[in-house]
Amino acid sequence: MESGLLDQVVNTADYPLTEPDSAAWREVVERTHHDLHTVGCSVLPDFIRPALHEDLRRECAEIAPQAYYDVETVNAYNIAVDTPLPPDHPGRTTMERGNAFVARDHVPPGAIIHQLYTSEVFQRFIAGCFELPRLHELADPLSGLVLNVIPPGRAHPWHFDTNEFTVSMLTQLPDDGGEFQYCPNIRSADEENFGDVRDVLAGQGEHLIRRLTLRVGDLQLFKGRYSLHQVSTVRGERQRHTAIFAYSLRPGVVGSVARTRQLFGRVLPEHLAAEGDGVRVDERLA
Repeated sequence: MESGLLDQVVNTADYPLTEPDSAAWREVVERTHHDLHTVGCSVLPDFIRPALHEDLRRECAEIAPQAYYDVETVNAYNIAVDTPLPPDHPGRTTMERGNAFVARDHVPPGAIIHQLYTSEVFQRFIAGCFELPRLHELADPLSGLVLNVIPPGRAHPWHFDTNEFTVSMLTQLPDDGGEFQYCPNIRSADEENFGDVRDVLAGQGEHLIRRLTLRVGDLQLFKGRYSLHQVSTVRGERQRHTAIFAYSLRPGVVGSVARTRQLFGRVLPEHLAAEGDGVRVDERLA
C-alpha cells in the first residue's frame, strides 16, 4: 500500500504509520509494548478511519459467503481428537467448532484488509509493536490473510493459533454475543502449562480469563500461539466477521496439509510440497 493510500485508509492522526521516526509513532508503539507485557493484548481503537468503517464491513460481508463451513469436534491444540494422550491431558477435552474461514485467495487485492496485510509500512509498524526486527507474510496461499466468520448459534471455541503473533480486526459485529476471551501467555515456547489450560477448558479458570469489547475498525494485537482464546457463541441474526493478518518471524511458513484441509476444505500444491520440510515455529503441539 502506497503511503498516500495508507493515509486515506488508516487513522493516521492517532496512528502515524508513515512517520516511523516521529515521537508520535514511538508513543503508540511503546503503548502497545506496555499492553502486551502487562495484559497480553493491545487494542488500537478506530485504526481504520471511521468514515471507512462501513466500506470495511461491506467488503468483508461480500466475501463471507465464500467461507468454508465444516462443523466439527476439535480440541484446543487443533490435533486429531483420537491422538493418544495421557488421561489428564487437556487435549482430551473436545469442543464443537462452528466458525468458518474465507481463504486468502478469495480476498480481492483491492480490499482494505488485503492492502493492509501486504503493506510494508503496516508490517514495519506491527513488527515494532511486537518488538521484532521484521515480520514476514506467510508463504501459505490460503492462511496468511483470512476472514473468520461466525454465524448465529456458533462459536470459535478455545484454541491456540499456529502463528507466533496474530493481528486481527473486527469488521462486523453480531447482534449479541461473540465476545473475545483470552488467557494471556498461558503457555510459552518452553512450557505447555497443561494444568492451567485444563482448568480453563473445564470452566474452573475464570481468574485466568480476560474479556475484550471490540468494535469495527479496531486493530487487535496479541500472541495467539501462546494465549488460549475463544469467541463466545454469537446470538441474533448477524454474523461476526474478523480479518486475521497472520505473520511470522521466519519466511516461508506454510500450514500443514491436515490443518489446511481442516480449515479450508482443500489444499494446494504449495502445501503438499512443504509437507515434511516446511518451516515450523517451535515444538508446541499446535
